[in-house]
Amino acid sequence: MLYEFSLHSLEQIKLRSISKEIVELVLNEPDEIVIEDENQQIFQKIIKNYLYRVFINANKNPSHIKTVYRTSKITKYK
Repeated sequence: MLYEFSLHSLEQIKLRSISKEIVELVLNEPDEIVIEDENQQIFQKIIKNYLYRVFINANKNPSHIKTVYRTSKITKYK
C-alpha cells in the first residue's frame, strides 16, 4: 500500500513513542480494517497487549495517514 504521513500523524507518532515500523506493520498486516465512511478507514492490529489504530484517508493517492495511537482498551474497539 502506498501512503504518506500527515504532519499531525508524525507528531503523534513521536509524542506517543510509536515507531514507523509498527505503523507499517499495522498497514501491511492488519487484524481488522474498519470502514467508518467513504473517506476514512481504520487499520487495527494487536501487538503485545496493545491495540494499534492507524486512521487513513483512502480516497487520496497515495493514502493519507491522518493519525496513529495505541490503547490497552482492546475490547472497546474490537
